[in-house]
Amino acid sequence: MSEMTHGSPELGPRFEKVLVYVCQLHARQIRKGMDMPCAAHLFSVAALVLKDGGEDEAIAALLHDAVEDLGGAGTREQIRRHFGERGAAIVDGCTDADTTPKPPWVRAQGAVRGAPSQGATRGSVGVAGG
Repeated sequence: MSEMTHGSPELGPRFEKVLVYVCQLHARQIRKGMDMPCAAHLFSVAALVLKDGGEDEAIAALLHDAVEDLGGAGTREQIRRHFGERGAAIVDGCTDADTTPKPPWVRAQGAVRGAPSQGATRGSVGVAGG
């Protein structure tokens, strides 16, 4: 298998690694307001992003809620270390807050996640992750 490039349909070992990481990280988390595992939402976001993006974007889609929901800065550093700067930057662009509890303004700000000023990559993950 050749190396993954931006926009390439091939997924490599980093994608396999992130699938395991996401399942472990979100193992006991249920999606707010729904009766489904949080991981199911993350998988659907990754599927949407893969239509136009590559492996880095799909990895970020799977991780887009991790910093704000599970661990803040420590989780951000794990993402950067294990999945690279580009994916971590995309995740940062989708992160409303990395503190617990979240500030009251966070949910209102979430409505503008996919704004064009964030760039196509962060915007596509933010819009898909809604």
